[in-house]
Amino acid sequence: MHFPDLPEFRFVNKILENVAPLRAESPAYRSWLSAGDDCAIFDGWLATKDLSVENTHFRLDWSSPEQAVEKHIVSNVSDISSMGGRPKIALFGLCVNKKWDENTRDRIAKAVSQGFERREITLIGGDTVSGDVGMFSTTLLGTLDDKTALLRSSAKPGEHVFVSGTLGKSDAGLWLLMNHPEEATRFPRLVEYHLAPKICEDMGVRLVKFGVQGACMDISDGLSSEANHLALSSGVSIEIDEEKLPIDPDVIEMCEYFGLSPLKFALNGGEEYVLLFTSNLTESIFLGEKSLTDRIHEIGSVCSGRGVILRKPDGGRITLNAQAWSHL
Repeated sequence: MHFPDLPEFRFVNKILENVAPLRAESPAYRSWLSAGDDCAIFDGWLATKDLSVENTHFRLDWSSPEQAVEKHIVSNVSDISSMGGRPKIALFGLCVNKKWDENTRDRIAKAVSQGFERREITLIGGDTVSGDVGMFSTTLLGTLDDKTALLRSSAKPGEHVFVSGTLGKSDAGLWLLMNHPEEATRFPRLVEYHLAPKICEDMGVRLVKFGVQGACMDISDGLSSEANHLALSSGVSIEIDEEKLPIDPDVIEMCEYFGLSPLKFALNGGEEYVLLFTSNLTESIFLGEKSLTDRIHEIGSVCSGRGVILRKPDGGRITLNAQAWSHL
């Protein structure tokens, strides 16, 4: 197939250079689920869509083109993972900022191509336009290895509440970039995680194989907000122990350095992309699995009732309201 020798077609061709082959594999398990979860499901296909807008989700004066693309892809893959699925097929849309130079455009095209191909996600189409601000848009389809999808609505009283990683990293990195960019090199791991988070992309699949059958969602808008989403969807109350929150060590160190509260970052920090899930399994069971050791942290319990409660170290109990970032 030969593309016309026009700038747009040359650009599209660069994105498609390393496309992963399309495999003729239908979902093994057929099911349907409408809007309201991390993914919808139609005839067995998990479906999600995320947008990343320049100067809202990424800034090219902070991050490289490669980091911006990687962060966008991770945000989509995390949704598929939170349902217990594997990403398979993508449709990608790109609004090219008219002010991007040729080098920036080429690097973005290469990052998109390699980012999907490295994950064996087949890019089957999309659209390219130009405008006053850059934007990435991905519709991602995935499949389940097991007939059980992890849903927000599956939490039951008596289950334990877990997270699949440490908390506060991305928001702490953002705080550094916004307030003390001159100190970014002092805490490089936090800044890097905000700009291009590295996550366990098959964590949901691992949890299902391990026997988790509770509720699950990824932490994209902060633990306080996602816990409220999960509690509302399941019709339960969630109680979180402040002392059990696995605040990332670098976040604690940064907060000590600047005199800040690490709890704020752990509870309200978005773009974390670790999983919040419930299970009747206990934390000790996960310790025997090498792929989950040091990743799984029990933080609370599912109870009858409504809302989210934060249990304080002194025995106090406070209502934990959603503190999500709002785009509107």
